[in-house]
Amino acid sequence: MPRPNPLVLTTLVAGLLAVGGLTRGEAQTASPATYSHRLTKTRADLEELLRRLVGMAQTQEYEQGVSPDFVRAEATYIQRRLGEGDFHVGDRVLITVEDPGPPAAASATSAGKSSEQQLSDTFTVGSAQELRLPQVGVVSLHGVLRSELEPRLTQEIARYIREPVVRARALVGLALAGELVRPGYYSVPADAVIPAVLMAAGGTTHEAKLNKLKIQRNDKTIWQGDALRRAIAAGSTVDDLELRPGDVIVVPRGGSLAGVYGPAQLVAVLLGIPVTIYTLTKIIK
Repeated sequence: MPRPNPLVLTTLVAGLLAVGGLTRGEAQTASPATYSHRLTKTRADLEELLRRLVGMAQTQEYEQGVSPDFVRAEATYIQRRLGEGDFHVGDRVLITVEDPGPPAAASATSAGKSSEQQLSDTFTVGSAQELRLPQVGVVSLHGVLRSELEPRLTQEIARYIREPVVRARALVGLALAGELVRPGYYSVPADAVIPAVLMAAGGTTHEAKLNKLKIQRNDKTIWQGDALRRAIAAGSTVDDLELRPGDVIVVPRGGSLAGVYGPAQLVAVLLGIPVTIYTLTKIIK
């Protein structure tokens, strides 16, 4: 059984804080047009990006580093998001419902739980881009962006519960592989930072080589080395890194706490720990 080493993970945060700071915007390495891949973009944001891309195509005046093929691909991607929405089969949604006033109808159930309690759970998106919610029934998410999820669910739930307070978060399914206590597939919030995501898998083992941490998509590495370390040091989230469902975070073998970071970085660990507390409580396997 792998030996958990929670200090290794928190030391990663400390060591990264010593790297020259990047803003979250600077963590984005591609053209502004690629911000269309941000999971939390609003419909207005995507429509504005689409207008920019169409304008470039019409005038043949492209931003630096942007090719006509890139513009066509991005425009197609944005149009698909706007038309079909962001939710696919197997995606998971975390819902919490509170009822500040008396219910519109009796909410007690045969199982002894109120409607609010039954609706406060994690639900999986079905084959028709739908959620099946207790007391509410089928809620279609076709054409719904992640940024529109909470208003959409509030509208549907309000048909059964008077003035409900609905909190909804679309989770991102990521694979965590390598030297982790519990490697596997985890559903995490888009605003989770990478150290918190790793803690969802129980933290790293003594054999982890954290300075070789990498993120892969379709067997290709999309983040690694100094770029990844600077992004994590800046507090970049899953969404800031433009991670998508199915991406893999890999913790390679071949290191130790002493060999990766020295004593000076350990002093900063206490400062790094509070950063992860909020997201750690929101991660679900």
